Amino acid sequence: MNLLFLCLLPFLFYSFFSLLKVILQRRGQSCYMLAYECFMPPEDTKLNTDSAVKIVLRNRKLRLEELRFLLKTIVSSGIGENTYCPRTVLEGKEECPSLKDTYEEIDEIMFDTLDNLFKRTGISPSEIDILVVNVSLFSPAPSLTARIINRYKMRENVKAFNLTGMGCSASVVGIDVVQQLFKTYENSVGIVVSTEDLGAHWYCGTDKKMMLSNCLFRSGGCSMMFTNKPSLKGRAILKLKHMERTQYGADDEAYNCCMQVEDELGYSGFRLTKSLVKSAAQALTVNLQAMAPKILPVWEMVRFFFASVRYSGMKKREMLPFLTGLFLGENKTKKTKVNLLGGGLNFKTGIEHFCVHPGGRAVIDGVGKGLRLSEYDLEPARMALHRWGNTSAGGLWYVLGYMEAKKRLKKGDRILMISLGAGFKCNNCVWEVMRDLSHTNVWKDCIESYPPENIINPFKEKYNWINEEYLSFVRLDFNRMVL
Repeated sequence: MNLLFLCLLPFLFYSFFSLLKVILQRRGQSCYMLAYECFMPPEDTKLNTDSAVKIVLRNRKLRLEELRFLLKTIVSSGIGENTYCPRTVLEGKEECPSLKDTYEEIDEIMFDTLDNLFKRTGISPSEIDILVVNVSLFSPAPSLTARIINRYKMRENVKAFNLTGMGCSASVVGIDVVQQLFKTYENSVGIVVSTEDLGAHWYCGTDKKMMLSNCLFRSGGCSMMFTNKPSLKGRAILKLKHMERTQYGADDEAYNCCMQVEDELGYSGFRLTKSLVKSAAQALTVNLQAMAPKILPVWEMVRFFFASVRYSGMKKREMLPFLTGLFLGENKTKKTKVNLLGGGLNFKTGIEHFCVHPGGRAVIDGVGKGLRLSEYDLEPARMALHRWGNTSAGGLWYVLGYMEAKKRLKKGDRILMISLGAGFKCNNCVWEVMRDLSHTNVWKDCIESYPPENIINPFKEKYNWINEEYLSFVRLDFNRMVL
């Protein structure tokens, strides 16, 4: 007996230390968020109703038909009159912005949020190991990451990545880059900076599909700090639990629904087509099909399986491949159409909060309908859209900020972040709240007034006269219009 024990002892020691090594490695690969800082634009860049109309009327190429379209779009957009616009546009330089103007717009957002981030965390720029910057429409040389490194005099061995063209879902892509690097580099601190350049890409033509972006996109951005240091775990606010990225670009309709193009007159801008919401739903379905088994309890997946069998009339020989695919995140039964969203999966069984990209009212409505979310669930996204507009890749963090300012986030809660962007991409992730959160962040001056009694845009009240029938027979003189 003693001899047998002595023979097994080396094996037991080896197994124990191997298991310990795996546990320690996995701890070092965790991705924790230490803090995030959203950009609070200056008051002199606020875009209220009157200043917005001045910008519209500067475009003398617009006819009555386009003006009516703009009014209808703005009124139904879900955006209020406290959003912010680049100085380039407010100062009337949208048709001929300079490189200096673009740098000033981006610098203000990046450096303001980074200054606040370093101040809030107490971590100095010299301690940063990984830096990721995403700005889709501006890619200068040297890169924006190099610009930040120069400004803060970061170390020579900082790992820098500059992402462009990734659209509104770029924030989650940046986080994925950081978490993948954390698997290789232990005891590291990473930063992701997400914003967009709007001033140099303001559309000055008359194509309705391209005018939509002017109505939706506004100034904003965010800087986030992450770590895999066990010593900093106690300071973390969130822990990344799951990440799922879906690229739906092989579908021609999805690829073309959100694209930077030139119109017939040579004016460049962002074209948003009617198929955007459809493409978003398709990409979201594929993404959640892969993510659902990782974030939902087994009993919910089983319930969904039997509901799907009953709904679709699936044959017995198809059940096993479908059930296997369901739990692996793949639908092996191609003949059977199963809608993960409207079909019955209840994501609230594994998620407490839904951080939906505030891309527009139609997008928020579509996600809410598909996931069967309540108005309480969608309130953060709707209020972020109303207060800040669509701030592109930075938009998710204004939504998260609303949840935190409203003291919704409690220790142990899980947050599903849903981001959608050009390409077409759907990049989602799940966070676990590490402690009760109540920081008011950029919402501190207005959170008490949200949600408002109504979010009716004042454009309708002030300018609904433009829909009067008699104006179709009158030539409008913009120079004499009183605002």
